[in-house]
Amino acid sequence: MSSRNRVLSFGGSALVIVLGGVIALIVNGTTGEAISLALVSLGSIAIVSLVFLEVGLSEDRERERERSDARERERRPPLHRRRRPD
Repeated sequence: MSSRNRVLSFGGSALVIVLGGVIALIVNGTTGEAISLALVSLGSIAIVSLVFLEVGLSEDRERERERSDARERERRPPLHRRRRPD
């Protein structure tokens, strides 16, 4: 996920939460409460989901880094078989 997508995703979710708060202030009655509750809930769910996505992506990057390091170690000859420079 690029930095731009990350900012847009988290920012959009936060904007939905703020919009829910504004609607709670503007629209009176049960309708305003329902719309506000729905928007704040959706925004909160989106933020939590994005956090879990970020954790998963960081774990994937770490696993790939470990695999790359292991492949690199396999390519190098063992220390006792390396030739000494003359």
